[in-house]
Amino acid sequence: MTNEDFRLLVEEYQKLVFTVCYQMVGDYHEAQNLTQETFLSAYRHIDRCEIAYIKPWLARIATNKAKDYLKSAYMRRVHLSEDIDVDIGSHGGGHPNDCAPDDIFLEKEEIRLVKDRIYALKEPYLKVSVLYFIEEKSVAEIAELLDRPVKTVKTQLYRGKNILKKCLEESMKKEAT
Repeated sequence: MTNEDFRLLVEEYQKLVFTVCYQMVGDYHEAQNLTQETFLSAYRHIDRCEIAYIKPWLARIATNKAKDYLKSAYMRRVHLSEDIDVDIGSHGGGHPNDCAPDDIFLEKEEIRLVKDRIYALKEPYLKVSVLYFIEEKSVAEIAELLDRPVKTVKTQLYRGKNILKKCLEESMKKEAT
């Protein structure tokens, strides 16, 4: 594929890629950055895709870039908050044994398990759950970000919570056996 062919491809699919990124991250400027990253990655690996499948391939790359962004944003925030919690527990006037290493490890593992289950959800529950549980947005904020009615967001959260609950209960049953 020539550079001119790729330029035409970008022109044809940039709105699609931007929309996918924006729907997932809810931030205009970050969606622009992710769109650029998507096309950069596509350029590097264009030989791996048949031209007939270019549209779904680009959408998948955009989805993966947005998921990676959401995961990294979550991890930065979780690491910061965990560091603060540990520092307060060990230096905040409490007894150093109040936060046993085993307890800290188990709590981090539980957080990781829940986070993994959230990211394993399928749409339409994935975006809503990430925004609600991980980014701690209100239902009204999620509705506005995703341009969905509040009632739809509430329903999707309710169903997403039920799916998460079942997944976590199954995980706990497997660990118990």
